[in-house]
Amino acid sequence: MQVKILSYYRLHKIPILLALASILFYYTFAYHLVRTDFVKLITLATALFFICYKLIQFEKWNFKFLLTAGILFRLVFLCVEPMLSQDYNRFIWDGELVLQGLNPYLQTPDTIVELGKISIHNAAHLYASMGEISAKNFSNYPPLNQLIFALAAFFSGKSMVGGIITMRIIILLADIGVVYFGRKLLTHLNLSSHLVFWYFLNPLVVIELTGNLHFEGVMLFFFIWSMYLLSQKKYLLAAPILALSIAVKLVPLMFLPLFIRHLGIKKAVPFYVIIGTTILVLLFPFYSPEFINNYATTIGLWFNNFEFNASIYNIIKKVAEANGSRDWETIKAFGKISPYVTIAMVLLFSFLRNNKTITNLFTSMLWVLTIYYFISTTIHPWYIIFLVLLSIFTKFRYAILWSAAVFLSYWAYSNPDFKEHLGILTIEYIAIFSFIIYEILRLKRQNLLYPKKETSKLG
Repeated sequence: MQVKILSYYRLHKIPILLALASILFYYTFAYHLVRTDFVKLITLATALFFICYKLIQFEKWNFKFLLTAGILFRLVFLCVEPMLSQDYNRFIWDGELVLQGLNPYLQTPDTIVELGKISIHNAAHLYASMGEISAKNFSNYPPLNQLIFALAAFFSGKSMVGGIITMRIIILLADIGVVYFGRKLLTHLNLSSHLVFWYFLNPLVVIELTGNLHFEGVMLFFFIWSMYLLSQKKYLLAAPILALSIAVKLVPLMFLPLFIRHLGIKKAVPFYVIIGTTILVLLFPFYSPEFINNYATTIGLWFNNFEFNASIYNIIKKVAEANGSRDWETIKAFGKISPYVTIAMVLLFSFLRNNKTITNLFTSMLWVLTIYYFISTTIHPWYIIFLVLLSIFTKFRYAILWSAAVFLSYWAYSNPDFKEHLGILTIEYIAIFSFIIYEILRLKRQNLLYPKKETSKLG
């Protein structure tokens, strides 16, 4: 046994040392990083991305090694409170309400505290830590997410550590599920199965999902499972699974029109009916006359009130400021227009692009979400994770670059007033736009952007 271990170490010495270095860096990230220390944050992120690249380069066909490394990286964060996000406090708060049979969509935390009629474990800490914006608004997390929050609250007890560990285990298992179905789908599409590790080992994924407790990974687990089922022609089974993805995060909703040309009208109708029915069933326990208005109001804030790490919007805002417009006037006007632009863009990709194959479908999804992010006023780092997963099933890799460059946006956290540095954001987006242009030109030269023929296996 000892001889085998030594032999394995000699064969994989450099990757093992790199993995151990990553564990050390993730430990520093989890336990010794203050989010206001931007220099330390960006240095750690840069080192972790370099090691991620080298690990995949050295061990891309060693599935067990890369899977084990990814799991170990995530376990580093198991018991520590997130350092870069305070959202988890609202997660546990909402979960406590659900456990008591109360609807988290009907009252804001501010209202609950003012009334003082509801007893919540660790209420003072949760309320003080969730942030002013979260405290004064209704919950915007879909129903399946609320059930996960309730599970976390059930195990949280008085210390909250149980709730944090519960959420981390769920997110970790979801990421493993993404690897499982992602590899199967890549193999079916005749693509290299190791590409899934650009998701699983990606430092943004590890830090923002397991580390900061964002549930994009759970959404993506159901999403990639449904896409695998769709590739197997099991569209009636794929439909409820896709509905579960939407019930965790709403993002996949914008992809629904893209399935019309992929499935054809006869198959698309039952597909949509099953998705709609599943979502209604999940919403039913939370429904009340006030629910729709409260939820729509909260979602509307993302278009009309919040701004972070925006690209096109920041350019428009600067032009508007030069012409005497105020910030709030600009974002209100932009927020009214951007939903219509998004709808028009989704319809264009739905009816003018050939989405018959799974590969084309993924490419359309990638561009729809990319353009949506470019016209959005708020792009938090963890939003890019969906693009990372979509990209590995296409010819484009700009999302991987974006997953690294998006760490520049955390400059805002180094300031007490969260003021952004437009120069730093300009560097981020020049790098992204430049690489997108490079990839489009490269694929055009190789005749891969619009291939004349595609193998039947890609369907």
